[in-house]
Amino acid sequence: MANTGKKTKGKQKIEIKMIENQDHRFITFSKRRSGIYKKIGELSTLCGSEILFIIFSPAGKPFTFGHPSIEFIANRFLNGNIPVIDDMHALIEAHCTVRINKLIQLYNEVQSQIDASNETQRVLAQQITSGTDSNRWWETPLDQLNPRELYERYSHFSKLLDLFHISRSKKIATASSTVAPTGPAKDAPTNFPLS
Repeated sequence: MANTGKKTKGKQKIEIKMIENQDHRFITFSKRRSGIYKKIGELSTLCGSEILFIIFSPAGKPFTFGHPSIEFIANRFLNGNIPVIDDMHALIEAHCTVRINKLIQLYNEVQSQIDASNETQRVLAQQITSGTDSNRWWETPLDQLNPRELYERYSHFSKLLDLFHISRSKKIATASSTVAPTGPAKDAPTNFPLS
């Protein structure tokens, strides 16, 4: 027979007393803070007046709640009950303007970095296209080279051939380890020496 009883204790009435452990007290405050703010907002709406609450957490950190806003109440208190016009839309517009100005400044900084990067890229491309013959050693005809340049050309081709042999050996080793070859590959040149 299955147990059809409740699995949790549900909502229970608790005794209101000081929570002794400071960590537990802070956790309880953190969980209930939004509910406290909601009740304060409802109270201020029902009363139709300005309300300022400062709640200190168990760690001593102040949490403030003001209706209609903390700035309104602070200005009213500091100015000696002189009515201060609290235009929420003006505050929101001012905040949006500040945010937009910061975003525009950030955009301009990024755009200047992109422009600098593009200029560097353009200069490098220009240097490559109008660079010295040492950057484009393969384009000069052989009959226009002196003996030293011929030796350098031979050295470059030797290095290139060594790299080709190493790459080909690696590909052959990889291919032979994955699939046993049944014959020469269709696209492999048959007259090319393997060593």
